[in-house]
Amino acid sequence: MRITVIGGGVAGAASAIALRRTGAEVTVHEAYPDPAGPVGSFLSLASNGLRALDVLGCLPEVQRRGFEVAEQRMWSASGRLLGAMPRGRLAGDALRSVTLMRGQLVEALRTEAERAGVTVRTGQRLTGLTEHEGGVRAEFADGSATEADLLVGADGLRSATRTLLDPAAPNPAYAGLYSVSGRSEGVPGDPSCFNMTFGRNGAFVHLPTPDGSTWWSAQVATPEPPDLAAVPLADWPARLAGVYRHEELPLALLRATTEVHRPTLMHTLPAVPAWHGGRVVLVGDAAHPVGAGQGASMALEDAVVLAQVLGRGGSLAEYERLRRARIGRMLKAAAANRDAKTAGPVGRRVNDLVMPLVFRHLYTRSTDWLYTHELGALA
Repeated sequence: MRITVIGGGVAGAASAIALRRTGAEVTVHEAYPDPAGPVGSFLSLASNGLRALDVLGCLPEVQRRGFEVAEQRMWSASGRLLGAMPRGRLAGDALRSVTLMRGQLVEALRTEAERAGVTVRTGQRLTGLTEHEGGVRAEFADGSATEADLLVGADGLRSATRTLLDPAAPNPAYAGLYSVSGRSEGVPGDPSCFNMTFGRNGAFVHLPTPDGSTWWSAQVATPEPPDLAAVPLADWPARLAGVYRHEELPLALLRATTEVHRPTLMHTLPAVPAWHGGRVVLVGDAAHPVGAGQGASMALEDAVVLAQVLGRGGSLAEYERLRRARIGRMLKAAAANRDAKTAGPVGRRVNDLVMPLVFRHLYTRSTDWLYTHELGALA
């Protein structure tokens, strides 16, 4: 089987590895010159995503490039500890959450894909696709085209594949938050702990790293999307210091900033009615951007399940059926996570009262479906 994968990021590279394991001839077409370049900031892989990497044969390399984080602590704006729990896993799970830069994850996956015999072509942006009885034809902005038996759309939130598959498909909508990430030096902290502070106007994540620096991400709630490009990167720490002027540790980290990553608007995507056509299928953010720290893990799961289904002669409809229920549940959890960050002053006070009870009594019961998920092996 000849398979064209559109997109060379996490979902695309993982899908290429998994589908190559089934014996397919796989070519990845990526719009950007370097999909592992400086796009995005750091991300965390929970135990379910790590299991998917294990199935793909990439787990040791990803663990080598990143670092394990054992615990997650949630804080109120006043500095009160709201709850502490294992990071991205349930207690007793041998797999600890791994944090690394997005580019490092993509690079590890792409290296494994090429080692497995996948062809990767960069600088090719999808502009057209046509399904026909014998397969599917993809056309690119550089004037080239390719034929395949199956096309996998792994081209992210603003997926061209999704729009070409269904011109009436929904478009991303602003989620009421924008994110700015960076690195600070000289502020001590526990490198085994991920911290999230629910501030007065959003949330602030910080994560001390083994090299002594601290990675941070400010997630600021605003009703209208700001013009992020109008603010020079060097000006963001001072601008954010005004937002977090009441939160002592975020303020200290912002003042000690040595590096700022490109800010991004956070988006949601209404339910996509069609995840597949006759010879086209969507995976990862192209079908379902979930957020809540699970975007990469869910994309990895998609890749494994798609290859498992096709490897045993199953249909694209079966793949969609197997993934829809789990993704739907994840989207509900992500919405709750987003609501907690955009709650406003009154909602924040209510959350500060309720969250300790939730973390103490309901956390394990509400997350076991997510972290204990088993995928099984590839054929």
